[in-house]
Amino acid sequence: MDLSTPYEATGRTAQKMRTRNALIDAARALIASGVTPTVEDAAAQAAISRTTAYRYFPNQRDLLVAAYPETELRSLLGAHPPEDVTARLDVVVRAYLDTTIDHEAASRAALRLSLELDEVQREHLLLRQGRVITWLKEALAPLSGRLSEPALTRLVYAIRASAGIEALVWLCDVAGLSRDEAKDLMIWSAHSLLRSSLTDARMNPTGLTAENAQHDHPAKAGDEGVRGAPNRSDRHPG
Repeated sequence: MDLSTPYEATGRTAQKMRTRNALIDAARALIASGVTPTVEDAAAQAAISRTTAYRYFPNQRDLLVAAYPETELRSLLGAHPPEDVTARLDVVVRAYLDTTIDHEAASRAALRLSLELDEVQREHLLLRQGRVITWLKEALAPLSGRLSEPALTRLVYAIRASAGIEALVWLCDVAGLSRDEAKDLMIWSAHSLLRSSLTDARMNPTGLTAENAQHDHPAKAGDEGVRGAPNRSDRHPG
């Protein structure tokens, strides 16, 4: 057999696909319980021999990527990202909300566990690794130089707080919205926060970089901070 050909693509393909899917389902169940599974863990969960499991997934990374492809994504903007910051934000927020809704059960489980576990244990939750913060920072990258670093960080955190599994739970379970209605509202919130930040930057020199502040408000050119905005860009909340 050609080594470049996946094991499940040869021979009894229907049966092999069922076995592969069983391993993926087992991995997802373990992830939802707070475990980042090895190939052997998934094999045991699915009652499949380890030897067989390794034919489908030679290593843990391949298994995890098959279970949740988004865990490997470094960007949601695609090969030809738009230049306009509003369009970039729209692409990213829609993409990660679609993923959140598609995997809502696992996302809810990860959220629940993140509230129950201590800080060390939370670091091992595969679906709570701060990827959305990275994606949002990339989407808003054109604002660098227009907003100060604290203002940009505050905007990223505000959008994440208003669009994600936490907001989805409240909007659906408490407010009674459908998933589509909740998604539309979260996208609207993200765009509203962006517009508000840009308006604030034009009106308030503390939302601008030193260069822009000096140009627009010479008397306050040295005031770069954003009052009340924590400068914690080195931390990536979920």
